[in-house]
Amino acid sequence: MSTAKRSPPFRAEHCGSLLRPDELVKKRYAVAAGEATQADLTPLEDKSIAEVVKLQKDAGFHIISSGEYARHMFWGTFFEDLNGMEELQMGVLKGYDASIFREYAPDVKSFLESKEIPNSVTVCTSKISHPGHSSYQREVDIMKKLLPENEWKNIKITMISPSWYHFRYKAGRAYPKDVYANDEEYFADVAKAYQAELKYLHGQGIRNIQIDDPNLAYFCSDSMLEGWAADKGNDKTADEMFDAYVKFYNKAFERPEDMHLGIHLCRGNYVGSRHFSEGAYDHIAKKLFQDLNVDTYYLEYDTPRAGGFEPLAELPKNKNVVLGVITSKFPELEDQNKMVERVNQAADFIAKGSGQSREEALQRVCVSPQCGFASHAEGNALGYEDMRNKLQLVRSIADQVWPGQP
Repeated sequence: MSTAKRSPPFRAEHCGSLLRPDELVKKRYAVAAGEATQADLTPLEDKSIAEVVKLQKDAGFHIISSGEYARHMFWGTFFEDLNGMEELQMGVLKGYDASIFREYAPDVKSFLESKEIPNSVTVCTSKISHPGHSSYQREVDIMKKLLPENEWKNIKITMISPSWYHFRYKAGRAYPKDVYANDEEYFADVAKAYQAELKYLHGQGIRNIQIDDPNLAYFCSDSMLEGWAADKGNDKTADEMFDAYVKFYNKAFERPEDMHLGIHLCRGNYVGSRHFSEGAYDHIAKKLFQDLNVDTYYLEYDTPRAGGFEPLAELPKNKNVVLGVITSKFPELEDQNKMVERVNQAADFIAKGSGQSREEALQRVCVSPQCGFASHAEGNALGYEDMRNKLQLVRSIADQVWPGQP
């Protein structure tokens, strides 16, 4: 007999970002251009978030997010709000130009090839520390007003990964040498900032955190690994860097026992449904699943570029996986029965690895779109109703595989 789950992860999940209404996108750009004020934007954000919370509830979801409507991009403002980090335009500070980037980092490579500035230029300029407040406070406050207190634990707050402003920069360029002598010193202060943030959010009633991390999935990319090996400036092999990140993340993710923390790995999700890398999880699976201190893995599985389900055999019995078998990039709806079959196939690999039955393995499995619908302001190449249909499909798949479970 299956038991209904009343806390994250839920059988029907999504990855946090949802398509923003056009008027919200336009108003935010107007604010950035000086043609409107934050006072003009705030009530529109409130209205839009209330509407998207209703959409999620109407679709039968128990996990509820703000759609990331109070931010412009998926990574939010966590690093930008830390003491010691500074957002800047290229060339503003001497020594900061395109040469600081790993040109083979998949997203950076894509931007440089298209002659775009990489999508964020935030650098460490002094010792990093937590500011004592949360840049997500507004999201938290809005959501708590919209939901009864017994549902606050289901609010999902998405945060960027600890390596976001490290991986993209060449070795030793993520911080000034007179501030941090090495990665270990930099990692230690960033980890303390994450610990403080998780403790702060917990004090606000938040129990559900999702870390968004394209970087670890980039270690599945052959072209990235080749670029890494050819880079004579690296003082670590790619495997050594991955190990260092796992150790770093585990320190950063120290949290209260009743706080659920998941990590979402994808291969890029940019304007126009663009992705940045390919490669199966096989190369990183054992370390990812067995060594990383998270409760749940949100994995991209909508196209062959993510490989097969075989690596899930490494998933320990105390961890969950959310299978992103539904694409958020395009409007065409997947066949429900085929997706149910895929969920069962994945459960079979999990069962084989842990010596369980399929039914037992399914108790650690959930389903979702493979990524957010709007990691960036403009969103993917589909419409609002397409998104609604995708969410309803996720709910229908969950109901077929796990009848009566949220």
